[in-house]
Amino acid sequence: MCTVLQILGAKWAFLVIAQLAQGPKRFNQLHRDVAVVKTQSLTNVLRHLELSGIVSRTVIPTVPVSVEYALTAKGMDFLDSLTAMERWAMKWGAEPLRQTQS
Repeated sequence: MCTVLQILGAKWAFLVIAQLAQGPKRFNQLHRDVAVVKTQSLTNVLRHLELSGIVSRTVIPTVPVSVEYALTAKGMDFLDSLTAMERWAMKWGAEPLRQTQS
């Protein structure tokens, strides 16, 4: 059984999901939109999200062949949670970290 952290704990998963929430994207377009992510890392997170059922992968028979990624129904269902986390971050994320006594 997959847990939320197993599915969404992959590095860059939230960023990729947020980008795909705007609509389906081909790999190169997605890579331009998340320029901070290295090509291999993007490939890995997309594969992980595809295996988890969050993202679908469609091969487009063009020359050269293109691949388009989109959120599945499962991925779209996660967007409400992502929006709630964004609201929480906007409200509480700007607070300075507390100093701890050692």
